[in-house]
Amino acid sequence: MDHDETAGEGGRARRTGGRAGQRRRGGGGGLRQLDWTIPQLTDAPVEPLTPEGVAAIDNAAMRILEEIGIDFLHPEARHHLKAAGAEVADGSDRVRMGREMVRELVAKAPPRFTITPRNPARAVEIGGRAQVFINVSSPPNCSDLDRGRRAGSIEDFRNLIRLSQHFNCIHMLGGYPVEPVDIHPSVRHLDCIRDKLVLGDKVVHAYSLGTERVEDAMEMVRIAGGLSHAEFEATPRMYTNINSTSPLKHDWPMLDGAMRLAARGQPVIVTPFTLAGAMAPVTLAGAIAQQTAEALAAIVLLQHIRPGCPVVMGSFTSNVDMRSGAPAFGTPEYMRATQMSGQMARFYGLPMRASNACAANCPDAQAAWESAFSLWACVTGHANVVYHAAGWLEGGLCASFEKFVMDCETLQQVIAYNQPIGVTEDDLAVDAIRAVDAMPPSQRHFFGAEHTQSRYETAFYAPFLSDWRNYETWEESGAVQTPERANRIWKQILAEFEPPAMDEGTREELDAFVARRKAEGGAPTDF
Repeated sequence: MDHDETAGEGGRARRTGGRAGQRRRGGGGGLRQLDWTIPQLTDAPVEPLTPEGVAAIDNAAMRILEEIGIDFLHPEARHHLKAAGAEVADGSDRVRMGREMVRELVAKAPPRFTITPRNPARAVEIGGRAQVFINVSSPPNCSDLDRGRRAGSIEDFRNLIRLSQHFNCIHMLGGYPVEPVDIHPSVRHLDCIRDKLVLGDKVVHAYSLGTERVEDAMEMVRIAGGLSHAEFEATPRMYTNINSTSPLKHDWPMLDGAMRLAARGQPVIVTPFTLAGAMAPVTLAGAIAQQTAEALAAIVLLQHIRPGCPVVMGSFTSNVDMRSGAPAFGTPEYMRATQMSGQMARFYGLPMRASNACAANCPDAQAAWESAFSLWACVTGHANVVYHAAGWLEGGLCASFEKFVMDCETLQQVIAYNQPIGVTEDDLAVDAIRAVDAMPPSQRHFFGAEHTQSRYETAFYAPFLSDWRNYETWEESGAVQTPERANRIWKQILAEFEPPAMDEGTREELDAFVARRKAEGGAPTDF
């Protein structure tokens, strides 16, 4: 299928040269992609809190840690924290820690770090002004226009991994883009991580859901990278994300996985799930104070286990619909909470994670505006890691193939927006203005100017999903709307997808490990 002749995916014929140039830069599939890059946030962050407001939330978080405490449902975690100086009462899960201890240990975390996957060219920078995007993670369902909404399967999982690998604006492979419920949970992690490592060459995530899954994931990443155990532990190679069980609790499986990864120098993102009005106070200041306390408590634990272990402070504070209790995203409150969370992360010198989330049930206008607001909050709040950047619907219950493509268009535009503005003599174009001014009045335009002609392929961002034709031309071509255009694009990508190269011996070793662990039963379950 020729991209230029697909309804809505082309543009005006006079831009054919520009499209060809974009295809050369994008790397195949006829899809207009930007080059692989780690975007850098160029604007100053939006900061709703005054310095006094930041200090007030910090003080509230420290009071929560000192006076109220956090439950740690893992004996080893409590042992570590007690050794670090926390107050742990015998027979209790509750841990209280003084602010001096908290500040001392949190200060050991690096403000930025790099994660290197099996393909070093796909290394990602976390922290500073870098911003990386991760595909949708963990929904139990998926949907597309052809088959509708359904429970996730291994084939849906693989196809979403293929899309995640294809798009250069997706920098890391998150948790399962849809849960493959046709694979038993005892061995699901083996199939899924193996597929992520074979179908992709980007940084991969492992769920912190108990001992076996994390240990298996680390070994598979080590094998795929051709690394010794020492090489694996010497630098970040993968990552995990853990959520507190708000309010004020960290549970056993996530703590166990996080501690194991941290002990081997692998990054941990700590993200409290604090929905204002449900699992956190209804006020934004109160919700952010609780989120901050829950995040810092786990970061203190990880820094005691391995000082300098890379960590990210996560934000997932939004509000609920007070009529139904359902989570809401892309709201004014979500935007402000994300920006406030960015201020708090910078206050502690930590990288920050947020999400591109929406509550819409289909890839419609609501999905677009809620995700646009969520993503803008991530940009203005200076989130370094953006989870669920492509494909999220239904508050995280569904991964949409069409929404995935729509989100990638938005991500590319964010990346283009953050490109620095040149002000060289050539950029200022005074000579071009003089040359056009010297032309006869009827020819005084810049379309044919040499300055324009030499730059027309790269002068402006060129979308792959928007349809810029006039109404009559669009209507004559079938009046194809955005979700239908996105449907055509993801099908084209999957039809043309080729997995990245992997050494045959490495693949055989990886497959042998998976086969052995399956024969051993994988991770224990009670069913």
